Amino acid sequence: MKFKNTILITLLLTATYAAKAQQPGVKVWNNKQCAVVLTYDDAIDIDLDNVIPALDSLNLKGTFYIIGSSPVVEKRMAAWRAAANEGHELGNHSLFHPCDASLPGRSWVPADGDLSKYTATRAVNEIRINNTLLKAIDGKSTRTFAYPCGDLKIGDKYFYDDLKNDFAGARGVTGGLQTADEVKLDNIDCYAISDKSADYMIDLVKKAMQSHTLLVFLFHGVGGGHTINESLSAHSQLLHFLKANEKDIWIAPMVDVAEKIKAYQGK
Repeated sequence: MKFKNTILITLLLTATYAAKAQQPGVKVWNNKQCAVVLTYDDAIDIDLDNVIPALDSLNLKGTFYIIGSSPVVEKRMAAWRAAANEGHELGNHSLFHPCDASLPGRSWVPADGDLSKYTATRAVNEIRINNTLLKAIDGKSTRTFAYPCGDLKIGDKYFYDDLKNDFAGARGVTGGLQTADEVKLDNIDCYAISDKSADYMIDLVKKAMQSHTLLVFLFHGVGGGHTINESLSAHSQLLHFLKANEKDIWIAPMVDVAEKIKAYQGK
C-alpha cells in the first residue's frame, strides 16, 4: 500500500509541475509565478538618496525614468552612472517632460511644456535626444520609455508609433494586472502609488502571483522629494516582501521584462 501511495503522490506532483510549466505566464516570468517591475519617475534626488540604497541593500533592481533636463541629471551624473552599473535601468521620460495642457486639471503645465502645442516630430526628436544623453551616461542602446503624464497623443497622432524601433516598450499610467498575452508593449499598465499602505501594495503582489500576471509599480517621491509621495516605511515593507518571496516573483527592470514579453509575443 505504501508503494502505491508513493507512486500516486509522485504522479500528482509530476502533474502539478507539468501544469505549472504549461502556464504561459509562468514560463515568461522566468518560471516564477509573476513579474514585478519597480519604476520611479522624474530623476529626483530621492531616487539616489533613498530608493537606490534601499534596492541595493536587498539586491533588487528598478527602472528610473529620467527627464534629461532635470538638474539632478547634470549635478549627479556619476551617481546615475553608478546606478546603471549596478543593474538599474535608466529609462527615457523625455527631455523636458511635456504634458497636454488642454486636458482637464492641467492648468499647472507651463506654456513651453504644453504637449498639445508640440508637433509629433518635435516630441520624437526630443525623446531621441534624451536617448543619446542616457547612452552617454550608461553606454546602453536598449531601454524603455515612460509617457510624461501618461499622454499618448498629440492631436490625433500617437507619437510613439514613430518610436517603436527605439525602445523595448513604453509604460503608461493605467492601472491593471496583465498576462504576457495581454500586455501592450506600446502602453504597459502600471499602478501609480501615492500615500498607499504597505498592505495595499503587497496585496497587489499577491494578486499578481495568483493570476500569473505582470505588476508594474509607478513611484515618484519616496520619503519626500515630490508632491506625489510614498512613505519610506511602506516602500521598505514592499521591498522586503518582494525579497522574501523572490523564489516566486521575478523582480526585474522594465527593459528586461519588456524584451522577454516581446520575444514571447513574437514581435
